[in-house]
Amino acid sequence: MPFLGDLARLIQQQGPISWDAARQLAHSIATSGTSEPNVDPLERIRLEQLARVADLQVANATGLIPSVTGRGVSVVPVTRTQWVAATLDAYRPLFERLAGSLGGPSAAASGHPSAGPSAEPSAEVDPFEDPMGDPTAAWLGNVMSFLSPMMMGMAAGSMVGHLGTRSFGQYDLPIPRPPGDDLLVVLPTVEAFGQEWSLDGDDLRLWVCLHEVTHHAVLGVPHVRARLESLISTYVAGFRTDPRGLEHRLGDVDPSAVSDLQGMQQLFSDPELLLGAMRSPEQEAILPRLDALVGAIVGYVDHVMDRIGATLVPSYGMVTEAVRRRRVEAGDADRFVEQLFGLQLTSDRYDRGAAFVDGVVERAGEEALERLWRTESELPTPAELDAPGLWLARIDLPA
Repeated sequence: MPFLGDLARLIQQQGPISWDAARQLAHSIATSGTSEPNVDPLERIRLEQLARVADLQVANATGLIPSVTGRGVSVVPVTRTQWVAATLDAYRPLFERLAGSLGGPSAAASGHPSAGPSAEPSAEVDPFEDPMGDPTAAWLGNVMSFLSPMMMGMAAGSMVGHLGTRSFGQYDLPIPRPPGDDLLVVLPTVEAFGQEWSLDGDDLRLWVCLHEVTHHAVLGVPHVRARLESLISTYVAGFRTDPRGLEHRLGDVDPSAVSDLQGMQQLFSDPELLLGAMRSPEQEAILPRLDALVGAIVGYVDHVMDRIGATLVPSYGMVTEAVRRRRVEAGDADRFVEQLFGLQLTSDRYDRGAAFVDGVVERAGEEALERLWRTESELPTPAELDAPGLWLARIDLPA
């Protein structure tokens, strides 16, 4: 197919991931293929005022310094297109680690050990090695020769694009971003959600600012950031491929259905096709520690917001109920992104974090929560997240 040759030339020189394909698909999904109006400059002024309120209140309530640069936190309203572009850049190291863990294109393509010149010929012809025998096999052989970068690009674009349709800000997933104090808020999504749930616009904006600033304060603690980055990065690097599963999925595809770029996008944007990725035993060993840290973070953020939100946001209870209901309504694409990074933010995970924080406060008061982020050694273990008394005992606080 001439199209395949054109596509191969398009994605070459881009390394393990076709970032052009990722950006194109992410923008298309996030915006449904339509153009977006620019954000009103007045909205930036409005959000900057709310950010100053959130910055001060979070600092007073937590004892943490939200700003990591010392210049203060700024909340920046952006379109979905802008959010997607920034998020692809922020998550790029994770996707590249994933690409590395899944191996090179040749390994993914065949699923067989490399055969040297002296290898004995197979008694049975492999259709993936004999494109002359079957038009479908010929098509598949050409695709598999450069499959990995394109699939990774489209999978990354699909996942970030779907996130871009739902995310309020940059911490809907608690993943550290490059150091800085500009917090992105997707204003079109916030406004649409407020209209859908009949929420007061100013209250919802302040709620989102508090959510983003509180996450930023916690993830700005150097040892918390380092631990979380290490666990997520190690988890992502632990995926292993199932080449035969991938061959089976692609072998059922009608070549005529993917004879152009749009058809290829529809095929490769399926996250389940992501090089037949499978969780490894190494990941299973990491996941409890990652769950414990993320559970402590989201439980703490919700607790802080409940403490200060009711006094700042008149309709705080209504907004919080709507947002927490929205969490459990996440679609399959959202869940796949969470699972890819080891962040399974189900209701059970939020409840587990909330129970830990509530247990600490009941036994030792609000002051005990300050010890959560003081040193790396005081971060809770998986067992301690389910038994707050164990954590208090280990850090020598009376329960």
